[in-house]
Amino acid sequence: MVNERIGELLVRENLISPVQLQHAQAQQNRDGGRLSYHLVKQGFIDDTELTAFLSKHYGVPSVNLDDFHIEESVIGLISEEIARKHLVIPINRIGASLVVAMSDPANIYAIDELKFITGFNIEVVVASEVAIREALEVYYAEQIDIEGIMREMDFGLEDDVEVVNEDEGVDIVDLTRDADEAPVIRLVNLILLDAIKRNTSDIHVEPYEKSFRVRYRIDGVLYEVMNPPLKLKDAITSRIKIMSNLDIAERRLPQDGRIKLKLGGGKEMDFRVSICPTLFGEKAVLRLLDKSNLQLDMTKLGFEPEPLKDFKDAIHRPYGMCLVTGPTGSGKTTTLYSALAELNKTSENISTAEDPVEFNLGGINQVQMNEAVGLNFAAALRSFLRQDPDIIMVGEIRDFETAEIAVKAALTGHMVLSTLHTNDAPGTISRLLNMGVEPFLVTASVNLVLAQRLARRVCSECNTDSPVPDQSLIDLQVRENMLGTFVPQEGSGVAANGGACRRCSGTGFKGRVALYEVMMMGEEIKEAVLQGYSTAELKHEARRLGMQTLREAALNKLALGMIPMSEVVRCSAPD
Repeated sequence: MVNERIGELLVRENLISPVQLQHAQAQQNRDGGRLSYHLVKQGFIDDTELTAFLSKHYGVPSVNLDDFHIEESVIGLISEEIARKHLVIPINRIGASLVVAMSDPANIYAIDELKFITGFNIEVVVASEVAIREALEVYYAEQIDIEGIMREMDFGLEDDVEVVNEDEGVDIVDLTRDADEAPVIRLVNLILLDAIKRNTSDIHVEPYEKSFRVRYRIDGVLYEVMNPPLKLKDAITSRIKIMSNLDIAERRLPQDGRIKLKLGGGKEMDFRVSICPTLFGEKAVLRLLDKSNLQLDMTKLGFEPEPLKDFKDAIHRPYGMCLVTGPTGSGKTTTLYSALAELNKTSENISTAEDPVEFNLGGINQVQMNEAVGLNFAAALRSFLRQDPDIIMVGEIRDFETAEIAVKAALTGHMVLSTLHTNDAPGTISRLLNMGVEPFLVTASVNLVLAQRLARRVCSECNTDSPVPDQSLIDLQVRENMLGTFVPQEGSGVAANGGACRRCSGTGFKGRVALYEVMMMGEEIKEAVLQGYSTAELKHEARRLGMQTLREAALNKLALGMIPMSEVVRCSAPD
């Protein structure tokens, strides 16, 4: 099958639409590469669907590369140059045969060249191009010896470092020179690349009185990964600030910036950088923004069928407001972006006000807030209403002014999507009333409130049954008639050979799944709001009408073996 015909065959199988094919072809003409790659990148077809289609068409097995840990000896059989040239990756060696994952098993030239270079018989399996590119970055990435870098730092910089009082200032020339030292540059690069390979969401670089540490947030939990020499805290922070185009001379005020890192294969990674002065130096927090991992397919976020139907019905209404609530890092932005992707059509004018803009979305007008020049959510909203909008997304409703304009927009024929920081869906109503919005305006404008949390998944490679006493399940509010259906699982963190599980690095967790609490604003709920029900009374009424709470959503995931009991307790409160 010639690459150009992939699109036609996918359309014929009703896996993509002709319009989606045209969009992907236009992107391919602009950026080059394979059509299938752009179809996946733009979210028109899922990785697994495309792989299953190719497997069926070619009659070869398909594989999920995330399930493999490829030995270095196997990777060494094919050079990086050849692997990138043909977009292939070796995954196993069986006797005189080498199993190779390819996105285009019809590439006979590539198979012949691999056979000639390696001397092995080539057994082909199919994997998506996106997955192969990511695997190439992981397995062919430059290996940096952190211990060697540390030793180099110790020899390259003076041991007698005078501790400078933060208030007295520092010599900027010395600071710039230290930040440009080769070992410092290599260590910062190592931290960034290592974080990408570990699927980290945030990097914390933290100075204390007698120590200096780097922590990664992986699947929502912080892990300490290294302790660079304390004397290098200023040089490392300054290097991060230089990469972010921030002022290294300003050490008394918080600063925000961005780093764009170019990786192999045309992949880019953005880091959102926040610098904050602390008692013993400046703390840096870097949030990783990987568009290739942005999940915009709502069916794969963790929604159960009924709440997903309610959410889709609400966002497809011609006007009104849909609110997503939860703490920082609970996936609210991903949910909003997935809703925008669902609504993003040529016929709709969509504008967003965000602080900050985390991902660039094609076809959507995104505005970055800038308080320094007076561009806040309220000012952006006023401007949007003069721009003939259909759909408006407001990053967060923080005050009465923003809430008032958002409500007026929802009442005048616009669909408004936004977020608030509340503990659950019913609590959102009290929050709006507390801001000063009248109850009759809340009931007239709000279509739906969605609360969410992210729970860590049990590692699929080291998961084991974890029987617990019935009383423990009852304490978690499992109904007695459901007890027999629960077989809780947890990740042991131990591989079959007795060592640490390589898929989850011994933690027992790999990836996260969202828990959702969806409260539709039906007539009964609206009447309860107008009658002044408290948050507890509102929650009781919503549950009577069929709302699934966060605790119930967590218990459903527990019953399916997706999350362990500890995550039910960590991510949800008793009802």
